Amino acid sequence: MLVCSCNFITDKEIVDVVNSLLDEDCWQLIVPAKVYHAMQKRGRCCGCFPNVVDIIIRTTEQYHARRDSTDAEIFDFMTRLKQFHEENRRADLERRQKSHRAA
Repeated sequence: MLVCSCNFITDKEIVDVVNSLLDEDCWQLIVPAKVYHAMQKRGRCCGCFPNVVDIIIRTTEQYHARRDSTDAEIFDFMTRLKQFHEENRRADLERRQKSHRAA
């Protein structure tokens, strides 16, 4: 089925890319931009992104249903998620406020 008519991308192509990304790191966050980047495409009108998100969710759920995850892997994911959150929090705090401008 054609999902993106701007780039002529089918649902099978999206599923294949999501599975390959999950094979690299099964706990990574996959978003439409990452899928399109992996296919060397760009979202044009981005009207397909809600459908792409649905395909990503469905494919990720199926991937993890086929795979047995250990508690150590789940804990590692939570540690990485907390680390990512802290790094982004620090970056937000370091940014200047919009009201602060150089003379």
